[in-house]
Amino acid sequence: MAEPPEPRWLTVEEQRVWRSFMEGVTLLDDHLDRQLQRDAGMPHVYYGLLVKLAEAPGRRLRMTELAMLAKITRSRLSHAIARLEKNGWVRREDCPDDKRGQFAVLTDEGYEVLRQTAPGHVEAVRQAVFDRLTPEQQRSLGEIMRIIAEGLQPAEAGADLPWLR
Repeated sequence: MAEPPEPRWLTVEEQRVWRSFMEGVTLLDDHLDRQLQRDAGMPHVYYGLLVKLAEAPGRRLRMTELAMLAKITRSRLSHAIARLEKNGWVRREDCPDDKRGQFAVLTDEGYEVLRQTAPGHVEAVRQAVFDRLTPEQQRSLGEIMRIIAEGLQPAEAGADLPWLR
């Protein structure tokens, strides 16, 4: 039996880049989570859901579409929406043309929480990311992250994506 091929180990420079990337992502996520917990009593992922709903026509999205936009599993979305419903920030509505489908709808109260929370969150993002980068670095970061995201979302059927689980 043939030996498996040798792994393509990361070079010293690739390891440095990878570890810096992971440290930055971890610290940024923690920083934004703490800011939102302090200012609005919600984790960063919940804020993102409210933003997606606020940007949607009629402030409503099918749950499956919201999971896809948020890049989270349907189970995690369902749990988050239950918490947001408990706060009165979101409500679920049955889909009239699909008995199994549901919409998540941003309530007026949820919209107001988002409106009040957004300035502090934007300032936290600006201070943590944009104020530290030149315009050229910002463009590069955006392009790099778009390429990574596109590569992790294959279009073929059967792809193992969070919102399909």
